[in-house]
Amino acid sequence: MSVEVSLSGRAGWLGDKALQQLLAALKQGGEEARVAGGAVRNTLLDQPVADIDIAATTLPEETIRRAEAAGFKTAPTGIEHGTITVIAGGKPYEVTTLRADIETDGRRAKVTFGRDWKLDAERRDFTMNALYAEADGSVVDLVGGIADIEARRLRFIGDAEARIREDYLRILRFFRFFAWYGDGRPDAEGLKACARLKEGLAQLSAERVWSELKKLLSAPDPSRALLWMRQAGVLTAVLPESEKWGIDAIHGLARTGKDLGWAADPMLRLEAIVPPDAARMKTLGERLRLSNDEASRLRHWALTIAPDAKMTETELAKKLYYGDRDGYLDRIRLALAAARTRAVEDNQAMMEAGGLSRLLNFTLKWAKPVFPIKGADLTGLGASPGPKLGATLKNLEREWVGSGFMLERDALMERAAQALEI
Repeated sequence: MSVEVSLSGRAGWLGDKALQQLLAALKQGGEEARVAGGAVRNTLLDQPVADIDIAATTLPEETIRRAEAAGFKTAPTGIEHGTITVIAGGKPYEVTTLRADIETDGRRAKVTFGRDWKLDAERRDFTMNALYAEADGSVVDLVGGIADIEARRLRFIGDAEARIREDYLRILRFFRFFAWYGDGRPDAEGLKACARLKEGLAQLSAERVWSELKKLLSAPDPSRALLWMRQAGVLTAVLPESEKWGIDAIHGLARTGKDLGWAADPMLRLEAIVPPDAARMKTLGERLRLSNDEASRLRHWALTIAPDAKMTETELAKKLYYGDRDGYLDRIRLALAAARTRAVEDNQAMMEAGGLSRLLNFTLKWAKPVFPIKGADLTGLGASPGPKLGATLKNLEREWVGSGFMLERDALMERAAQALEI
């Protein structure tokens, strides 16, 4: 056991009064409780901490009893796997009894509860995810995770193939954590194991695959991870649409996003590595069970044609009126990233990037104007409802759009009266 590293002074969350009270309650009577996993890892990596999980020797029912006796609310969110959610100080903490796997099928594990911290650490996926912290911040490292964090080296615990066979999702997690925390080349043994066992990904649900892909694509720069995924054949296994299209655009997109202050956008990055083919995007959306909003965004992007960098803002406004604003935003951003990448060696591309930047700013501020007349306006003049009135409205709307939205209501009403012979 190693307690040579401490989170003291580095983890503001560790001083939370409710967390300390919860840990104290769980540790009474010779039991043990420690913060586990991501919160410890991210603190050591100087990364933000979102969720705080706790590992404890108390059995689930005892965890509930102790937490409620301390005045906290509980929910048996994963009690069959030893996990109880405790609401302490308004924050949720997942408290999980120490475990060991007794049976796995590549997707889920049957576990037995225990008191052995080393066995609990060894059932986890990567060394950097198997660290614990005592209430005073002392870090407990039973698998060499601290050294791997210092080297930013993502490494499976024990035999990589054995860990993957326990849960094939770990293949995608390997690349996802490499995208977020890895440096240099991925661990060779881990990479080879992912390549050899990639067929096991077919056992996973679409929801789990998309969840991991989306987290990977949300990394500050996922390009290196995607490159190694492609090399290992993993990217083709989960995203066959990318195979012939390629991932060359992703690095320039990530760099442009960083330079221009764009938030990491997993959907935009997905669009950078798949073909803009509406039929194939429909299939992709169905296969990965994308949300309605995600599937709609992909479809609109695929159906939208990127505007020419020399296009005037008035011309773009006309296209935006009849098209999908988000589809144009995605197209312009991708085209801008590509132009900025080429601009390093191409002055023409630099001018193109300037034009696209102008169009992007215009599109971001653009609000769809409202056509100033309605059918009720025309029936109010005495026009009869029917196909002729509808056709007249559409023609007038086209004229209004064609004028750059400059034709005023009185002029439109006058033209309507002439067309309808009122």
